[in-house]
Amino acid sequence: MEKILWVDMTTGRVEMEALPEPYQRLGGRALTSQLVRDAVPAEADPLGSENLLVFAAGLLGGTTASSANRISAGGLSPLTRGIKESNAGGNTALYLAGSGIRAIAIKGRSAGLRYLYVEGERAELRDAADLAGLEVGEATRRLKSVHGEDVGIIVIGPAGEMGLRAAGIANTDMDGVPGRYCGRGGLGAVMGAKGLKAVVISRRGFEYRAPTDPVLWKEANRRYVDLLRENPVTGKAMPKYGTAATLELVNELGGLPTRNFSSGSFEAADRIGGRAMYEIIKERGGEGTPTHACMPGCVVRCSNRYADPQGKLFVSPMEYETNTLMGSNLGIADFDVIAELNRLCNELGLDTIEVGAALGVAMEAGVLKFGDQRGAVQAVREIGEGTVLGRVLGNGAAVTGTVFGVERVPVVKGQALAAYDPRAIKGNGVTYVTSPMGADHTAGNTIVVKTDHLDPSDKAELSRTLQIKTAVLDSLGLCAFVRAVFFDRPEVVADMMTALWGERWTADDLMALGRQTIRTELEVNRARGFGPQDDRLPAYFLTEALPPRDSVWDVPVEDIDNFWRDL
Repeated sequence: MEKILWVDMTTGRVEMEALPEPYQRLGGRALTSQLVRDAVPAEADPLGSENLLVFAAGLLGGTTASSANRISAGGLSPLTRGIKESNAGGNTALYLAGSGIRAIAIKGRSAGLRYLYVEGERAELRDAADLAGLEVGEATRRLKSVHGEDVGIIVIGPAGEMGLRAAGIANTDMDGVPGRYCGRGGLGAVMGAKGLKAVVISRRGFEYRAPTDPVLWKEANRRYVDLLRENPVTGKAMPKYGTAATLELVNELGGLPTRNFSSGSFEAADRIGGRAMYEIIKERGGEGTPTHACMPGCVVRCSNRYADPQGKLFVSPMEYETNTLMGSNLGIADFDVIAELNRLCNELGLDTIEVGAALGVAMEAGVLKFGDQRGAVQAVREIGEGTVLGRVLGNGAAVTGTVFGVERVPVVKGQALAAYDPRAIKGNGVTYVTSPMGADHTAGNTIVVKTDHLDPSDKAELSRTLQIKTAVLDSLGLCAFVRAVFFDRPEVVADMMTALWGERWTADDLMALGRQTIRTELEVNRARGFGPQDDRLPAYFLTEALPPRDSVWDVPVEDIDNFWRDL
């Protein structure tokens, strides 16, 4: 029987209990959202003691399956003020599930800074006063000096401790580097508000989860891996170029956010794309590598390690979203500068998407100039220093726009848009406005589908299907890039679930899990006062034509208002 660990930061009480029966077929996002639905009052303040912060492994977590050990963080978002789930790779979900724990649920708030230590069925809160204010890397090193290298660490930086709404939550990868982020939604601020600096999960007592039917598991897992390797994206493009290669595609489609979403193409896109980054990493050699697995046994290996000119590891990973929001969105075309911005955000514990969008808004306001590389770096440093400008930027794009009087602010429900302009990538625009998560491309990224992205006519149905299927992946703990298998051959994933748990799962069962997860999330948001009026892009997306396609946001409003009617 798997367990749930309840942590009361107010009293210091830590209790391990059997996972209640209603939660036994839930994992990852499905479980974090259900716990928030069941345990958090509708009127709760996201940064108050009543909010719940949940870390959950997916239903395939703790296994040897490729790309199946993502960690979900969930709670109410201080950015959107609605429900939020953000997931990341690394080793933390693996160690958690391998210890027999499906989820950690954290409530209350501590008077002083603490960290949670978990070793098998033993868990306790410990004093973290000596970690206060430390950047993510140094905090990780100090925790390892106490607990050894064989641990998974979930940790926040100074931004989370300051309660800044762009704060994310870092997770260690298979090399122990804390660069895998639950970035979106400001959940790092929730963790900081609770007085929790870190969660350390020991590998002592760890065991890979044994399938109930080893024969079926071996066969289903073999088919699954073969399909990943045969697919041209997961078998060839991703292992070589990673997510960074998306930049060339989106630029060609005219949807690449450039200079605060004022254009859909960047004149220097070839200097910050996946191929350029690949060549830089290969040329420098040393500790850099253009392909890297953030989870054990991952055959996709879409991550990377970016080295400095001397070949020493500088930051890991560098992803498409960061390269765009910190690159073309700011008019910056120098990979080393983008890497520096990335590294600063990683160390301070910040979402690069939200901060990149906030910097773009500040540049539009004239606080900085587009293309000002040193100014951008200094502005991010100021977030860590807690200056007035730093705190404005650290609270995200919406706050930055309000403070500086900017009308063109690319947000939905208070959260910055990701690296796809919705006027050109209209399916993603639908996802931005209809997802319970706010402007989050990971909720249903339509760029993966071959379609006319400028045609608004079919994008509601496309986004709805992808959002449901993505909720399934998030609940199983599967990386979004295995959608290449799940979308085409869902029965293979269903067979893996059947083999693991010993009860029959079908493709229909998996889709039902996705629908139920979204219904739960919509219920939370409606109870918190969200309605159709919130499912809107900023008005300028409807009126300002986006070069070079001169497109506007024109998905019919009735498609949006009726979006979840038949869920």
